[in-house]
Amino acid sequence: MSAPVKVYVYDLSKGLAGQLSLQLTGKQIDGVWHTSVVTFGKEIFYGPGICETEPGRSHHGSPLRVIDMGETSIDEQTFDEYLSQIKDHYTADKYHLLDFNCNSFTNDCLGFLTGGSLPSYIKDLPSDFLSTPFGAALRPTIDAMFRGRASTSVLTPPPDIRPTTTASPNPALASSLLQAVAAGATSSSSGTLSSSRNYLPTPAPTSPPTPAQSNTLTTPVHIATNPSSFHNVLRTHRAVVAFFTSATCAPCRMIEPVFEDLARIKSRANDVAFVKIDLSVGMSNAVGGEYGVRVTPTFLLFLDGNKTHEMKGVNAPELRTQVDLLLYQAFPPHPHTTISLPAIEAISLNAILFSQVPNLDAALAKVTGFIDAAPSWCGSATKEDTKQILTKNIIPYLKGRGSSSPPNISFEPWNDATTSLAMNLSAGELFPVADMWRVALLEPAVCGWSATKLGPESPIVVLLSKVEGASRNYTLTLLRMISNAFANKVIARELLLSSRSSITAVLVAALLHDDATVRMAAASLAFNIVAHLQRLRVEKVQGNAEGDDVGENEDWDVEMTSALLEVIDREKANEEIVHRLTASLALLIRLSPSIEQLTSLLEVLQAQRILKDKLERGGCGDAGVVKKEARKLIGEVAEKLCP
Repeated sequence: MSAPVKVYVYDLSKGLAGQLSLQLTGKQIDGVWHTSVVTFGKEIFYGPGICETEPGRSHHGSPLRVIDMGETSIDEQTFDEYLSQIKDHYTADKYHLLDFNCNSFTNDCLGFLTGGSLPSYIKDLPSDFLSTPFGAALRPTIDAMFRGRASTSVLTPPPDIRPTTTASPNPALASSLLQAVAAGATSSSSGTLSSSRNYLPTPAPTSPPTPAQSNTLTTPVHIATNPSSFHNVLRTHRAVVAFFTSATCAPCRMIEPVFEDLARIKSRANDVAFVKIDLSVGMSNAVGGEYGVRVTPTFLLFLDGNKTHEMKGVNAPELRTQVDLLLYQAFPPHPHTTISLPAIEAISLNAILFSQVPNLDAALAKVTGFIDAAPSWCGSATKEDTKQILTKNIIPYLKGRGSSSPPNISFEPWNDATTSLAMNLSAGELFPVADMWRVALLEPAVCGWSATKLGPESPIVVLLSKVEGASRNYTLTLLRMISNAFANKVIARELLLSSRSSITAVLVAALLHDDATVRMAAASLAFNIVAHLQRLRVEKVQGNAEGDDVGENEDWDVEMTSALLEVIDREKANEEIVHRLTASLALLIRLSPSIEQLTSLLEVLQAQRILKDKLERGGCGDAGVVKKEARKLIGEVAEKLCP
């Protein structure tokens, strides 16, 4: 008889990560996720050993969310036997906040029960955190906290962790948040180690761990103790390196540091995984039997789920060579990485910002007049509330920008006021509001708050929804506002995920606008968008985890390439617009994963001729493009990127 399987998800930071992560790390992290498996009427999780409690009765309280993982056909006795087999693997001394934690255990159990796995936003959290400067700086501190636990079974924070948290703008806050999260992760209060179950270990291990087991706590190595969990890794990663080992294997301990070093350098979320299979743990021997592994150490390499190479014994140079070969096969270098492109590489990826501050009192007077003249009003903020938010909150904050003591205010009322204004005023009346947001988005604090407002909750998206049929002033202001928004990588990512098509429609129409000022703003927005993508693509090429969330879209690349070329061809008067558009085209093409399709498109559209015409008399102004830097870039794109 089948039994339902659920995952309970908790936030160890109690909401603080979502509020403070952008300030502390420069990256939006919505929670520090702790998970447990709920099946057969019990909640099972890993912290101070394998723990069991009634569902929802652990010391973590009520789950933030519950994920339905389907049903298992495995009976309770078989599951209990499995937990008994892996109990020596999941002991208190081996717990590590980043690399071997509750989520490692949950993922293992899910593989055994259903063949499924945790969502990537939970599995990839350590990689997301470590990809930030703050995370990298804090890594030694976290390692030290959990290394001290191996011999004492007690979490031992270093006496002073301030030196390693100075990468954060608020070291004291970072230190207290870290210790609170770590304590919550390993606490056993009310989530007891139930001695009534034979498979649940006591906090102290019955035997000392091998050095190899301690070492694995500081590397991004997946653990597989059953065929289902291993198959799931193969299914969710393009390239997989599997290390078959055993607790009594001395040669394994010799080669394991090399394996861990490769994992630390080469792992890429959803792309490259390094998996350790201890044949003495759980059902790992079934994994070994499936692939004919009879000796340890054995390394198996997989590409797209198919075994490509097998290596036995201790041979560090050969292991490194085979891993590099596997990654080359899985991710051949982009053809443009072998071309010398000095002009393109010299392009600064810093966003083009519109930072001029308008007369805020005049803008306030305009909006107030529009509010008073509105015949009716709806929305969460009344007319008077909206005027008060503008007068007492938004305008004073914008006037205080850059001062030594800017106003300490809540940004939440801004959202209510913006939504109400958008519901009751026309686009022509809203352009001063968009202009206020343009200035506000130059402030890190506003960007940090805005990054938590996703989709229709975002004031940027609210104002974007009013652009259809809008006046020249509103379109221009909106373009400049969105350009400033794309200077923040978190907001840029969310806008591309939620509003790419809407932004593209506005952008393409504006690029063809009769007004040169509108075209210039549109060219700036185009550059900021592709510069954001280029940064992520460069990180991905370099193997950095943060570059994995690029959000590629082949159709969008094709549409934008066509639009940019059309506008470059049409632009006969303003060489600065041509320069920005050519830079945008270069960044869009250079590392695009759709390069084969784009190369054919560039040839059909005669891109090389269009670009070279800009250098000739009459191509852009009487003498063609004059600025030396622009001429060099145009020539390089035409000759080296266009067929």
